Formats: sequence, C-alpha cells, structure tokens
Amino acid sequence: MNIEQIKAVVADTPYDFLRKDPRLGKNIILLTLGGSHAYGMEKEDSDLDIRGITLNSKQEILLGKDFQTITDLPTDTAIYSFNKIIELLTKANPNTVEQLGCRPEQYLYLSEIGKELLANRKMFLSKLCIHSFGNYGQAQLRRLENKSARLTSQAEYERHILNSIENAFFTFRERYLTCPEESIRLYLDDSSRPEMEKEIFMDVHLKHYPLRDYANMWNDMKSIVSSYNKIGKRNKTAMTHNKLGKHMAHTLRLYMMCIDILEKEEIITCRTEEHDLLMKIRNGEFLNENRQPIPEFYEILDEYDKRFEYAKTHTALPELPDYKRIEEFQADINERVIKGEIYK
Repeated sequence: MNIEQIKAVVADTPYDFLRKDPRLGKNIILLTLGGSHAYGMEKEDSDLDIRGITLNSKQEILLGKDFQTITDLPTDTAIYSFNKIIELLTKANPNTVEQLGCRPEQYLYLSEIGKELLANRKMFLSKLCIHSFGNYGQAQLRRLENKSARLTSQAEYERHILNSIENAFFTFRERYLTCPEESIRLYLDDSSRPEMEKEIFMDVHLKHYPLRDYANMWNDMKSIVSSYNKIGKRNKTAMTHNKLGKHMAHTLRLYMMCIDILEKEEIITCRTEEHDLLMKIRNGEFLNENRQPIPEFYEILDEYDKRFEYAKTHTALPELPDYKRIEEFQADINERVIKGEIYK
C-alpha cells in the first residue's frame, strides 16, 4: 500500500476508535506508521501497524493519573499517552524513539504540539541508547542465533551472554539500590569445564546490601543466561512460518538506527539507503537451502557490530538526556492542557 491507500484504510470503520474514544480524537498529537511500513521494509502482505501519541486530560494531569497506552489488537494500533511517551523517550526506548524519526509523508496526522515534539527530539538523545538499543539488539541476536541454530564458538557464545548482562546492569541503577563500582565484576576467563573453553566468572564484594535487590539482580542475570539455552515457542513459530529472514533484517536495522543516533545524532527510522540490502535479507537471499543464515550475513552483522562498538566510544552525545529541557517541555504542554489553550 502507498501512503494514500494507508490513509484511506485508517479513515475507514475499523479505525473509528481513533475518532470516537474520548482519550483520542482531538487529543491525538501524532499518528504515524509502525513496523515494516515505518522502516520501508514492507511487502505486499505486510500487516499495517499504527503508532501514535495523545495528550493526557486535565483531570489526569492534576490527579497524577495516566492510562499510559491504548491498544487495539484487530488493527495493530498502539497510542501512547503524552506523559508515558516522554518517560519512554527519555529512557531511549527503541520502540518509541522510532516514532520521532519517520519520513514526513509517513505521519498520518501531526498537530502543532506534535510538530513541537519532533522539533525538540534531539533533547532525548544520549548515551542511554547504547544500552537500550544494546539490550534490545542482544535479545534479537539471541533469538536469531537460537532460530538459526548457528554453530558459534563456545567462547563467542559466552561473550554474547556477558554483553547482554552488562547491558542489563546499566538498568539496575534505576530499579535497585546502587552498589559501589567494582562491587560486582563479571568477566570472561578460561573454564575448567571440559565442554567450555571460556566461562563467565564474577567477583562480588557487597556489604549491607538489601537481599531482595540482590536476589532480583541475580534473577535478571539468570534469566539472560537461560534465554540462551532454550528455543521458545516464539522461535519455533518463526522457523515454521519462514520468518527468519525478516528477523535477520530487523536485527541488522537496529544496529543501523543506533549507529545513526551515535554518529549523526539523528533518528532515522525509514532505512532508505539500506533498503535493497535489508529487503534481500528479509526475502531470504542470505539463507541457504536449509533455511539457515549463510556466512555472508554474519560478516555483514559483524561489520555493523564493529561500527557500533566504535560509535559508542567516539560519540559526542551526552551521558544522559537533557532532563531539564525535557521536564520544561513536558510541563509547558501539560500547563497548556490545563489552561485549555491547546485547542484555541
């Protein structure tokens, strides 16, 4: 479907909730494409995903309430509240950051407030994307390796696990009591186990630390390790329906998007320049006769991984987003809602 056909679909009956739900309607500030259509990687049979942002009501703002997200499963639509999207963008959440980097024609609706948000999108960019995209990318890579049953070296496999845990550690500071530097140290070293060349080891030096926080951190690390050692129902389904090529393309796209943020300080959701490569991957041209990724795909992936490693150590982005500017922007919009100035 082209953009005019998509607009016609969204104007039809199945999407009436966008116009009739009191939390939506005139409160919507941004409506755009999600999924493959947003990335420029759609095929004729691709599902249409719609993403958007709607303002919180005066009552919600004054009472500190928030519905957060409105989802409509039949149409694959997700609309975030303004306060929730600000929270997620500040944390560099990949699924919401991409809403700020679509091509102009991909925005099905954009209010004046929506335009203000796009104009100020760089205030959300920081090195946090290294960890948010890193966590997401590593999770995608784990699923990809499980799906393809790729025979990586044991040491390389262990390194992926360690990288995932290190990315998770960055989020611990938001959820658990911060522990001193070097109090928990993880590293690779030679293993004494006959089936392993390398193994993750840990040095722990904690005093007077909450047991529940430590138990939760341990469970998080255990979950990451376990996810590498099993193929879940979702993975089996993907293999059965020949979706491995799509997954391979989206894994690579994550690298591309994060590298742009780090190097160019730009959010580029629609991958126009890499379109042909990504579509070849998605269409299975990098799979062998057994529907397994060929070595050339991993060579491309490894090259982007190297670019990502270089970009994250040389980026000019700040460690953290511009919290002051973000809070002032959020407060200004919510104040205008309370005063009834938004729709004048």
